[in-house]
Formats: sequence, C-alpha cells, structure tokens
Amino acid sequence: MLRSALAIFKKEVLQELRTKYAMNTLLAFTGASLLLILFTLRAHQLDPTPKSGLIWIIILFAAMSGMMRSFVQETEKKTWLLLRLHTNASDVYWGKLLYNFIFLLILHLFTFFFYILTMNMSVVSPAYLLLSMILGAAGLASVTTLTSAMIAQADRKGAIFSVLCIPLVVPLLLILTRTTKAALIDGPDPGALNDLAALVGYCGVTITTGTLLFDYIWSD
Repeated sequence: MLRSALAIFKKEVLQELRTKYAMNTLLAFTGASLLLILFTLRAHQLDPTPKSGLIWIIILFAAMSGMMRSFVQETEKKTWLLLRLHTNASDVYWGKLLYNFIFLLILHLFTFFFYILTMNMSVVSPAYLLLSMILGAAGLASVTTLTSAMIAQADRKGAIFSVLCIPLVVPLLLILTRTTKAALIDGPDPGALNDLAALVGYCGVTITTGTLLFDYIWSD
C-alpha cells in the first residue's frame, strides 16, 4: 500500500512540475488577494484580531481554486479507468492526500510569510503557529481530496465543489482563526491546547471518513 501510494504521489508531483497549473494558479491568486487586501481594504490599519483571521479566507479560496483539479484532471485526461485497473482505491486516496497536504502546507508557509511581512505583524509563538498551519493543511487536504473525487465526473464541477466544501471547512476555519490569533497576538493560553486537540480531532474524523467512503466513490 505504501509503495503504491508513494507512486501516486510521485505521479502527482511530476505532473505538476510538468504543467505547473496548480502552482501558478494558487500563487497568482494568493498574490493578487494579498495586494487587494493591502491596498483596497487597507488591512494594515485594522485591529490585530481581524487581521489574524483574514488570512484564512485567502487560503480557503486559493485552496478551492487549485485543489478542485485533484481528480478532475483524471477524468479530463481519461486516466480515471487506468488508475482503477492498476491501483486500489485506498492507495489512490492516500497518494492524492499526501500530495495535497504537502502542496497546501507550502501554500500556507508562502501566504503566512508574505502576509505577516506586508501587514507588519509579529509572531508571539512560532511553534504554535507552525502546528496550526500543519493541522490546517491536513484538514483542508482531507476535505478537498474527498470532495474532488465526488465531483470529478459531474457536469458543473466548480459550483458543486464550492457548495460541498464550504460547509465542511467552516468548523476548521473557526478553530484556525482562534489558534492564529493566539499565535500572532495573545500567545497560547490554557485553552490553546484544546484548540489543537480539536484540530487533531477534525483531521482524524475527515481523513478516516475519506478512507472509508473513497472505496464507494472510486468504484461508482
């Protein structure tokens, strides 16, 4: 299973390096959003609390614009059936999930670096912020991977993907907003560990659900 999942992961990396579609899309969207917020909304003049939560709105829509093609490209390039012939469903899911997680983690690091730099913000707890980014990337990757598989063969993929994703990630974003505020402004308090535990629970539930449901989605 591990060998097959890593083979799927390698395929995704090589394909992205060849086309650079998701990378260019997400970086362009993130850069444009940062400039829009900085110059149009004058976010640098906002209080620290809304500034710490605004970044997750940028990351959410950037992830939705790029991660939708995780399985859509398989149907467009007629490789869906080829994967079904040569791999198991769980191998495909874990390979795609690993790729999406690493890709989103890189996006988080890039976005946070330039956001903190342009907004002239300080980081009170770098370790707590890093843990929040890792768990946030895992949660977003699990939701977008499963949702992309569900809408891969639908007619109006973009609209369905947004409708399915947003309700699932709202609890994640609410927790991430609190953890980001603690990492950038207040510092971790006794309740900060509860937020991290909630993030771990969210990731565990979504990844487990994806593993259990993906067999039915893959064979349908």
